[in-house]
Amino acid sequence: MLTTNYYNDFFEFGQQKINFSFFELSLPDDDPVYTLKKVMEELDFSGLLANCSDKGRTGYNPIMMYAVVTYANMRGIRSVDCIVDLCERDLAFIWVTRGQKPKRDAFYDFKNRKLTSDVLDDLNYQFMRRLQKEGLVTLKELFIDGTKIEANANRYTFVWRGSINYHLAGLLDSIDQLFEKYNSFLQENDYGTKYELGNAQMFVIEGMDKVREVIEKNRKRKLVKHKKLSNNRIIEIDNCSPLEIRKLQNNLTMIADNEEIEFVYGKGKRKPAIQQLHEELEQCGKRLMEYKECFEIMGKDRNSYSKTDLEATFMRMKEDHMLNGQLKPAYNVQIAVENYFIVHGYVSSDRTDYNTLIPVLEKHKNAFGSILEEVTADSGYCSEKNLLYLKQNEISSYIKLQDHETLDTFHSDGRTFWRYKGK
Repeated sequence: MLTTNYYNDFFEFGQQKINFSFFELSLPDDDPVYTLKKVMEELDFSGLLANCSDKGRTGYNPIMMYAVVTYANMRGIRSVDCIVDLCERDLAFIWVTRGQKPKRDAFYDFKNRKLTSDVLDDLNYQFMRRLQKEGLVTLKELFIDGTKIEANANRYTFVWRGSINYHLAGLLDSIDQLFEKYNSFLQENDYGTKYELGNAQMFVIEGMDKVREVIEKNRKRKLVKHKKLSNNRIIEIDNCSPLEIRKLQNNLTMIADNEEIEFVYGKGKRKPAIQQLHEELEQCGKRLMEYKECFEIMGKDRNSYSKTDLEATFMRMKEDHMLNGQLKPAYNVQIAVENYFIVHGYVSSDRTDYNTLIPVLEKHKNAFGSILEEVTADSGYCSEKNLLYLKQNEISSYIKLQDHETLDTFHSDGRTFWRYKGK
């Protein structure tokens, strides 16, 4: 019922046409708001209205809010405070809102809760189909390029995979020593036999041997002042569970309770050996949990992230005001264009472009079907995986090879060949 009311409120009853006869304002005949009106007449807002609840106060019409936000973007206005101010003073905005004056909280609620990425993509694809009917785009060819945009995060809150691997190697050595200390403690006091406790066995982490080899090489290279080797190897840390350390702590707590050994705290009090071992295990368990959380946030597709923006990756930017190649937290934004119209936008945390091509093409396929015929991009998108994907989907690719600068072209028997220059 609420959905019908929204349509009847913003459109004429029974028709998908916007009724702007409530306010006869003197706007220029070529104002972009008229273009917005014609486009919105054919859009289906069912996805947007599905995010609106029938409970509580009705609030502002989401179709009207979408029209205001879209018109503001058409005029290059992004600030919510500016949009709120224009809704009170600008004739075109007053015309769209029909005299209503939504505040900044209403716009933030609309953008964050109702105008989701899926809804925005759906409305954009409807607009693309309208352009296809008008003959402005064919949706059969895409021109793809990207750029890196700095994230709104602190530049010095970095977390590096190589640094975590280095500290994790030292932590595992400490845990191994504590396990041996735990086993010796049980044997010396005969607690293992008395309470039927087995010896602690150190868990094995796949890939740590390679990490330790790089650490040892870097120590030697540091002595001769050579550049350090990268230590960004992905390790399988799933077998390294802090729960194993917690079990040992529980065993020590059980022994202390049965043996009536009291844990003491404060200055001037000497802690018993069992308490010292218990606290050392607890500290190692906390550090191990922190490192596991860092690996989970980072995933397997990147080697860094920012503490104040977990999805941002440190990248080398085009704008380097320090002139020292400083890495900054950023996102890799991809744009797919046809005939000057933006068909797709894709935001990635990947530093390179070649891992973003297939997601953009899959996005196009899910939206419009298998109608894509040509893709044009620079050499940054050239990889064996991408070229095989294009071949399997019968898509013509105009992508430069990454070694195109070292190739020379020559013709023979009406055919074109490539060879390395100087050969």
